[in-house]
Amino acid sequence: MTVDELNTVLALGALVLIVAVVAVRLATRTGMPSLLIYLGLGMLIGDEGFGIDFSNAELTQTLSYAALVLILTEGGISTNWQQIRPAVPAAAMLSTVGVGVSVGIIACATKIVLDINWTTAILMGAIVSSTDAAAVFSVLRTLPLPKRLTGMLEAESGFNDAPVVILVVTFAHAGSHPWYQVVGEIVLELGIGAAIGLAIGKFGAWGLRHVALPASGLYPITVIALCVLAYACGALAHGSGFLACYLAALVLGNSVLEHKAATRGFAEGVGWIAQIGLFVLLGLLVTPHELGGAVVPALIIGTVLLLLARPMSVVVSTLPFRVPWREQIILSWAGLRGAVPIVLATIPIVEGVTDAKRLFNITFVLVVVFTVVQGPTLPWIARHVGFGGKPQSEDLGVESAPLEKLHGHLLSVHVPLGSRIHGVEISELRLPKGAAVTLVVRGDDSFVPGPSTTLQRDDELLVVTTENVRDAAERRLRAVSRGGKLAGWLGERGE
Repeated sequence: MTVDELNTVLALGALVLIVAVVAVRLATRTGMPSLLIYLGLGMLIGDEGFGIDFSNAELTQTLSYAALVLILTEGGISTNWQQIRPAVPAAAMLSTVGVGVSVGIIACATKIVLDINWTTAILMGAIVSSTDAAAVFSVLRTLPLPKRLTGMLEAESGFNDAPVVILVVTFAHAGSHPWYQVVGEIVLELGIGAAIGLAIGKFGAWGLRHVALPASGLYPITVIALCVLAYACGALAHGSGFLACYLAALVLGNSVLEHKAATRGFAEGVGWIAQIGLFVLLGLLVTPHELGGAVVPALIIGTVLLLLARPMSVVVSTLPFRVPWREQIILSWAGLRGAVPIVLATIPIVEGVTDAKRLFNITFVLVVVFTVVQGPTLPWIARHVGFGGKPQSEDLGVESAPLEKLHGHLLSVHVPLGSRIHGVEISELRLPKGAAVTLVVRGDDSFVPGPSTTLQRDDELLVVTTENVRDAAERRLRAVSRGGKLAGWLGERGE
């Protein structure tokens, strides 16, 4: 590539990014995941649009895996463990048992509709059974749903990529596969991936707490690198790299780290770039004039998935947890498909599976059509089953910077609208010895508070702590934010 060609590529890439960023505004207003606009951009600049000829499924698969790693990293870092922890058992069931139920039902429907062999039918069921983290995160964060329900959906979308990838890779290879062999392989790979992800996340968090890096910008880079390392180690160990990556990101994102807000902001930006690049790339790969024959099968299979397979998987998976019917309806309707099924549909093409291109086209049409159906109508469904209230309050925002030479830390604390710190006096915070609120910023004013200063919502606090009480101070602030000044009596520890 010459410098002139590089200039052209950079100009085109920058224009696509700018258009994609502007498209987010439109997507937010309509409630529709922005992935549809990005897919459309890819098709527009493809061989039947502006003339960019791209048909390399293997390269698409490779780059898509890299993008999914970054998307899962951002999802893990931005997920609140306290919010999803009660929902993890149900999410794990949805990601395993629920996936199995969906695969079985969709395989039967595909066998009837396409008249193909059972192996290929099961392959189609596995491809479309995974919910997409990017699509789910983008829609759920605008909905006023209970934290337990949101946590269940977010955790499921982060967990279920791993077993589905294993299923698709297994059935894309030639030969028969006894069910017990497939189940055993899934359990083994998930176990290896989980162990590696948790280990790297814990070790990475410990290292970042004990090593003061010379620049704040190095913290987010290190966190992203650790998550990518978790994926690579998991994959090289023949485990689930995607699960390792998500769990490492989840551990790091919920650990006490310096410059956490900057890290989350950086991860979010990287995640957006990965999403845009991934969907544009998938739009480039598709050949629009070949999609006509895939519309009817996609509509039939998608309808079975939406109205039968997904609800059945939710009912079976949540049966032990007594999930109310209203929440089951939301779980069923919010199982959004996105890039992941389309990426998985490239695996059979690379492996040379019979009818692979047909499966890819059906998957593409299914994702586009049912994202249009589910995304914008989800708020309407939520309101009609009784989830139309105000968004729940955010957790206390804490940003930390080390004062290395002073052996201390400076905490910048934002008091959100729903925080129970509102109305609490400085003395009633009962911070540990070695921690003090040194400055309060309220609107355009800033002042040094006294013991009787009453804190208000939307205040910004500067808290100075010694090194050994930094974690205890943050836990106490979070406890008061959630439980008020009697948090300790109520059992709230801020963890």
